[in-house]
Amino acid sequence: MPHLQSALGICAIIALAWALSEDRRGFNWRIVIGTLLLQAVVALLLLKLPMLRDGLFRLNGVVTALSTATGAGTSFIFGYLGGGPAPFAVTNPGNMINLAFGILPLVMVISALSAILWHWRVLPAIVHGLAVVLKRSLGLGGAVGLGAAATVFLGNIEGQLVIRPYLARLARTELFILMTVGLSVIAGTVFVLYATILKDVLPGALGHLLVASLMSLPAGVLMARIMVPGPAETELTEKQETVHYRSTMDAMAQGTEDGLKIYLQILAMLIVMTSLMALANVILGHLPAVAGAPLTLERMLGWLFAPFVWLLGVPAGQAGAAGGLMGIKIILTELVAYLRLATLPAGTLDARSTQIMVYAMCGFANFASVGILIAGMSALIPDRRDEVVSLALKALVAGTLASGLSGAMIGLLPF
Repeated sequence: MPHLQSALGICAIIALAWALSEDRRGFNWRIVIGTLLLQAVVALLLLKLPMLRDGLFRLNGVVTALSTATGAGTSFIFGYLGGGPAPFAVTNPGNMINLAFGILPLVMVISALSAILWHWRVLPAIVHGLAVVLKRSLGLGGAVGLGAAATVFLGNIEGQLVIRPYLARLARTELFILMTVGLSVIAGTVFVLYATILKDVLPGALGHLLVASLMSLPAGVLMARIMVPGPAETELTEKQETVHYRSTMDAMAQGTEDGLKIYLQILAMLIVMTSLMALANVILGHLPAVAGAPLTLERMLGWLFAPFVWLLGVPAGQAGAAGGLMGIKIILTELVAYLRLATLPAGTLDARSTQIMVYAMCGFANFASVGILIAGMSALIPDRRDEVVSLALKALVAGTLASGLSGAMIGLLPF
C-alpha cells in the first residue's frame, strides 16, 4: 500500500505540472517516461548496487574528515565556542554544540575546496559528464545542459556563470529550466553541512543527499518542460571558460570569500526566520486552542502540506509532522527544515518517512532563494529581468514538485 501511495503521488505531481502548463498540448510522454526511468536508474544503481552503495556511504568518512578539519580551524579562532576544550567543567554537553562557530563554518571550507577542485579541473570534468547524460537522455541542448549540471555543484546563480555568454539568447523554456533546476537541487557548498545535521537521523546522509540532488536534476528539467514547453536546443559554440582562477591560491581565496558571504547570509537568515516564526507562534498562542493544543505555525503548515507529503508516501498518522517540515522548507529554508527534522522526538517519523522527507526537502525551492534567483539573474541578463520575474514563482512551484517527485520515487522503489 505505501508503494502504491507513492506511485499515486508521482502521477499527481505530473498531473499538477500539466494543469499549470502554459501549453497543455505540448505535453511529451517520452520525456516523462525517460525522466522517471533515469531517476529510478540513478537511485537503484547508487543505493542498491552493493559496490556503489558501499562507496557512496563511505563518503560519511568525508563528512567526519571535513568536520574534524573545520573544527581545528574554528577551535583555533573561537576556542571552546568553536569546538575546543572548555575551560570549565561541562555539565550539559548537549548545549556545547555551537551552530554559528562550530558547524556553519563548514560552508567556508567547502566553498574554498570546491573552488580549488574547479581550478584543478576535477569538478568541470564531472559537470561536463552530467551535461552529456542530460543531452543524451533528455534531449537538452549543450548550453542549458551544462548550466543545469553546474548548478548541482556551484549553486543556482554560480552555475549559470559557466554559460554566461549564452544566457541572453536562451529560449524561454531553457531559461525556465535553469531557474527550476536551481531551485530543485542543493549546491555543493551545503552538502556536507546538511549531512552533518542529518548524520544521526539517516545513515549515510551525505550519500543520500548526493543521490537526492542527482535525482532532482532531471526531475527539475521535466517539471520545467511540462510547465513551459518549448525548444531547448541551444548548443555550445564557444570554448571560453567563464569561471576561472589564476592559481590554486587564487581559487582558495575567492572560494573562501564566496563561502564567507554564504555563511553570513545563512546566519542572518536563521536569526530572522527563527525570530519571525517565534513571533508568529506568540501571536497564534492568543487564539483559542484547536484539538486540545495551542495553534502554532508548524501545526498550520502541517495541515496545509499534509496531503502533499501523504502523496509522497508518508503514512497519514505522520503526515501532519511531515507536512509541517515541508511547509517550513518552502516558507523558510531547507536548512531550517533539516534542523527541525534532526530534533523531532523519536518515533515522530519512521525510517521510511524520514528518508522520503530528506529527499523531498533536498532543494532550494523557498521564497528566500527565489529572491536571490531574481536578483542574480537580473544582474546577469538585465534585458530579460521582466521575464525572470514573471517566471520566478512558477519556478518555485516547479522546484517543489521536482524535489517531491524524487521523494515519491524513493517511496516507490524497494528501499
